[in-house]
Amino acid sequence: MSDSDPPTDAPTAQSLADSNCVPCEGGVPKLTPGQAAGFARATPNWSVDSDAIQIRRKLNCKHFAKAVKRINQICEIAEREQHHPDLHLTGYRHLDIVLTTHAIGGLSENDFILAAQIDRLLDDQ
Repeated sequence: MSDSDPPTDAPTAQSLADSNCVPCEGGVPKLTPGQAAGFARATPNWSVDSDAIQIRRKLNCKHFAKAVKRINQICEIAEREQHHPDLHLTGYRHLDIVLTTHAIGGLSENDFILAAQIDRLLDDQ
């Protein structure tokens, strides 16, 4: 399979959200752009950057308190999974969630697992 071919056993949003992150201290290869594209199909609310190094989702909340509540809810998931996003709150209500696996300098399956779990949280509310 080439780098641009989608994986034949592509994950679903459900299978990712039902999974748990695996501790990563490095030593595993980062996803190729083709592999990242396969995972991205299961997490369509997230955009993969051009180098397949990170994914991001932007939220516009109604007000500051709602944005902070979202940050705290995401924090609970991240702590449980021991995989932590970068969270940026700007303009008092605009939340930018960025995921990458810092230990490998790129994307891993963990990023898409956490993305799917965050999507599940946001879809349930």
